[in-house]
Amino acid sequence: MNKRLVSALLGYLTLFSGAAMFPPLILAAVNGDSASVAAFLLSMFMCLAATFELERFGGVKGKDNLGGREAIAITVLGWALVSLLGMVPYFAGGWLNPLDSIVESVSGFSGTGATVFNDVEILPQPILLWRSLSNWVGGLGIIVIFMAILPQFGRGAMYIFRAEATGPTSDRQMPRIRDNAKALFLVYVTLTVICSIVYFLCGLTPFAAINHAMTTIATGGYGIFNGTVGEYGNAWLEMCMSFFMILSSGSFAMYVVAARKGGRVILRNTEFRVYLTIVAVVSTVITIDLIVEQDVGILDSMRTAIFHVASLSSTTGFVAADFDQWPPLSKGFLLMTMFLGGCAGSTAGGLKVARIILLFKMLIAIVKQKIHPQSVMQVKMNGQVVEDEVVYGAARFFFAVVVMDIAFAFVMMFDGIDLVNSVSVSVSTMASVGPGFGIEGATSGYSLLPSMSKIFACLFMFLSRLEIFVVLALLSPSFWMKSRRW
Repeated sequence: MNKRLVSALLGYLTLFSGAAMFPPLILAAVNGDSASVAAFLLSMFMCLAATFELERFGGVKGKDNLGGREAIAITVLGWALVSLLGMVPYFAGGWLNPLDSIVESVSGFSGTGATVFNDVEILPQPILLWRSLSNWVGGLGIIVIFMAILPQFGRGAMYIFRAEATGPTSDRQMPRIRDNAKALFLVYVTLTVICSIVYFLCGLTPFAAINHAMTTIATGGYGIFNGTVGEYGNAWLEMCMSFFMILSSGSFAMYVVAARKGGRVILRNTEFRVYLTIVAVVSTVITIDLIVEQDVGILDSMRTAIFHVASLSSTTGFVAADFDQWPPLSKGFLLMTMFLGGCAGSTAGGLKVARIILLFKMLIAIVKQKIHPQSVMQVKMNGQVVEDEVVYGAARFFFAVVVMDIAFAFVMMFDGIDLVNSVSVSVSTMASVGPGFGIEGATSGYSLLPSMSKIFACLFMFLSRLEIFVVLALLSPSFWMKSRRW
């Protein structure tokens, strides 16, 4: 592995992290918030110090090219470094202890959005903005944004793009990876701006509109009130949020193609159609369940059902009502939507609908092959044959997610949390949702978790955001050995 190249590019990433702290620093200066100014100046100094040290040992030469091993190291170590540096404003400002600061930072960048703050309303605006920015930067992907606005990674950039991508396949719409990253970033920024304007028209202040837009499009879910969206009691706002959360659950690569070829691309996309069907069916079931079991009016039931299905299926985690008090059937369907998540290539977490489609089609193909042993069965999606390796990859990832869910649940049970709460928090964490049921609650987050569970929560949020195998590869002893296999 070219450690010199890895060190140099990690230095660029830490410099990028410091630059991302400029907006909250400027806001703190405008507000006359000297404590926040000091916290962000210290944070930026630490970013610069990290950059200096990394660049001292690293350097990029003309013939340098990234390989698979360098891509994994840059992706995993880059995310770890950015998360560690991102915790400094919380700790330096005196708002959280070191452990809780790390949890808040990892939760923000991973898009989980589960907070350890018991009262976010006492936080100054610069800290609230930093929370939302961490959601936004981590939503599309630190590396993708980095590639879009900073120098090229060279011919091996595809390795990095794949290492950070979510879903069973890495869609590529343009020959050059940097052009691809720029197109994704442009769509991301455009949707964020449009979303901000719509929220402002719905009655939010400019600050609230920008914060909520960033965390909506990133499907992160950090809010500026303890009750998140429920504080507003605004039906129009909830409807608009539902629309943008569902929109953000679709593949951003699909939107890039749609911008060039027309909206029919979206309508023909099998995964997005299945996702919309899931949202519609689950919303209908929950609406009926709330009417029958809790005697809620039809319109109110529809409104709250659609909003929370959109929120949890997109893994955003905004809350407009305490769904922890809903009937068991409704909570069961919400838990299922958390686990499934959104579409591949979106900012949403979860298993991804594309994998569910592939697994079902693989199951059907296996059954048909049992009936006709000599036949060659192919799995198709969007009218194209899917390679066997991609299908088997979906099965492997499904197995890994289930194993990780069980492992995290057992860690929490060992730490004194009961079975139901452990399972709820585990599914919510691995799906990057944030809210859950029981101890985690609709708005409680991670504040009630014991220390050991918080430490493991950071690890599992990290694993979930980078889709497990990239992180496990870095942790493997063979990764650091000199071998031609890499």
